[in-house]
Amino acid sequence: MKIENTKAQMRKGVLEYCILSLLSRNDAYASDIIKELKQAKMIVVEGTLYPLLTRLKNAGLLSYRWEESKQGPPRKYYTITEKGNNFLQELDHSWQELVDAVNTIKK
Repeated sequence: MKIENTKAQMRKGVLEYCILSLLSRNDAYASDIIKELKQAKMIVVEGTLYPLLTRLKNAGLLSYRWEESKQGPPRKYYTITEKGNNFLQELDHSWQELVDAVNTIKK
């Protein structure tokens, strides 16, 4: 069994949570989201991010707006919605329960 496969599955499982957490701090352009995720060692590519952003938008957790860019075409900035903030609070609770459970098992 390869550790990289397991690590990739673990990252994939928390990606929605991480994106909502990032957007709860401030609105962001997709490439900014990728940059922040990579800085946090949450490796993600555009082919993974865009379908996830669309799914979150379709679920009402995100919205977006177009802003003119000084360098090229307009950019789509994503914003977390009130429904998204409520969902994020639930995820925060679930994440803490998971962390506590894993820490209990590791003891």
